[in-house]
Amino acid sequence: MKKRGLALILSALMLLSLPGCGAPPEEEAPPEDPPQTQPQAEPQPQEEPEMEGPSGVNPLTGLPMEEEEEDLRPVAVIFNNIQAAQPQLGISQADVIYEVPAEGGITRMLGVFQSLKGVETLGSIRSARPYYIELALGHEALLVHAGGSQEAYRDLSSWGVDNMDGVRGGSDAEIFWRDAERRKTKGYEHSLVTSGQKISEYVQEHFETIHGAEYTYPQTFVQDGTPAEGAAAEHFKLYYTGYKTGVFDYDPDTGKYLVSQYGEPYLDGNNGQQVSVTNVLILETSISQIPGDTEGRLRVSTTGDGKGTFFCGGKSVPILWSRTDRNHPFSYTLQDGTALSLGQGNSYVCLISPQTSRLSVEETA
Repeated sequence: MKKRGLALILSALMLLSLPGCGAPPEEEAPPEDPPQTQPQAEPQPQEEPEMEGPSGVNPLTGLPMEEEEEDLRPVAVIFNNIQAAQPQLGISQADVIYEVPAEGGITRMLGVFQSLKGVETLGSIRSARPYYIELALGHEALLVHAGGSQEAYRDLSSWGVDNMDGVRGGSDAEIFWRDAERRKTKGYEHSLVTSGQKISEYVQEHFETIHGAEYTYPQTFVQDGTPAEGAAAEHFKLYYTGYKTGVFDYDPDTGKYLVSQYGEPYLDGNNGQQVSVTNVLILETSISQIPGDTEGRLRVSTTGDGKGTFFCGGKSVPILWSRTDRNHPFSYTLQDGTALSLGQGNSYVCLISPQTSRLSVEETA
């Protein structure tokens, strides 16, 4: 009996010594894995979106322009060019510059603009002569002038020329004003100016702005108009008269001729830039004084045909020009009859008489 009681006591003590009061021991939770980081994708280079340029082509330069502008009638502006009236304003933005002698040995410019977008002040504006009107008509252009000879006024009327006159104009006179600073420093006659914006606003309300269906401008352009068989002509001078000499220096960095006159760079007073052009064309024609004209006004033939010289890319080549009538543009060919392609860019066209003007090309070493 005693032995049995002792055994029961020992069994109870062994049970009490077990952990957890008879519950199985808890297993330790395994350590958590560190969070997995996703590998970062390497940045991929982004392609630059292609910038779409203008879809049209400027018919006067062969360069891109907005499509809605390429069929516009251009604007032709007559610029004063006597030394006392320098600098001209806006001339560097013209697509074509025509220079033609006027009475007294002076010259005037007719600047032709396919678009007036971004063109600010223009001037100073001077009076018309029949041959400036004829040059404008060859582009079916809208003419901007300040007065004119009696013969010019007769032609403006009889030819039905769309024009804006700063002297005898009606409502169109409102687009002109006298620049106060130029009036003070250069005189009243050299102070008449206008602007691209004023012309554009007036034109929209008063004229047909799109070329007629029958009008064509057949001039072709190439990226590099340098004549393949041309002679070196990086520097040349055009002696118009004893009063006016034009100097042209080729700049290979820009591919353009820098123009000077009156012994100084030919500057645009709007932006201070020197006038520079891709193409220069010297056209020989008949120029004579009108018999009995007390002012010494000239008659300049702008139709028919004749010889000339083309400069582009630092080289020159003889050319031939022709023009059927005042309502058609000039046509240019090489001496073998091949059509002349101009370099893409603006042009400077000089009408001269070989009897009174002289072209001199400097030899380069």
